[in-house]
Amino acid sequence: MTMLIAFASLAPVPWKNGGGSTTEIAIEPPGALLSDFDWRVSLATISQNGPFSLFPGVDRTLVLVEGPGMVLDVDNSGRFVLGEDDVIIEFAGESVIQATLAGAPTIDFNVMTRRTVCHHKFGIRRLTGSSVFAPRGDRSLLFLAEGESLSISSDDERIGMVRFDAVMFDTDTLWTLESSEATVFIVDIFLGAETP
Repeated sequence: MTMLIAFASLAPVPWKNGGGSTTEIAIEPPGALLSDFDWRVSLATISQNGPFSLFPGVDRTLVLVEGPGMVLDVDNSGRFVLGEDDVIIEFAGESVIQATLAGAPTIDFNVMTRRTVCHHKFGIRRLTGSSVFAPRGDRSLLFLAEGESLSISSDDERIGMVRFDAVMFDTDTLWTLESSEATVFIVDIFLGAETP
């Protein structure tokens, strides 16, 4: 089933440490907690320096959506600058990560999959005009990261999106995406552990 997830209908949840907030976009199974989800997609606002929460057994993709970015110290052995030149980082949820903001808060898109249950692939597409989109995963989510609006249509339905809206797709339909200018994030989630 195809479902529009309107960002305006979602509520941010402040972090216990006061360093930011998270708006959950989708989670499976529905109603799962942070300790027992199979997969989760969210949008986070990071407003101060601090450590990332640990999620053992979870694979993560973090993507800069808005703001100047941050420096991530990973496992006390490596440093990654999440910014305009490199907007995506993938890492294991058990990694110890310390974030230092580059002078201002950031908004970041976050994908988490429990690796014994499922895995994900992430992609970015920049749109001008009309293009075709075919969901590839067992679950596929499209997120409007930049642009005022996006229209998606199939032979049977048409859905209008505004910035930060998402759509969860079934996998059997070919879609047309239409926007004067937009950037979309695509998350394909595949059931089962990833094979090497």
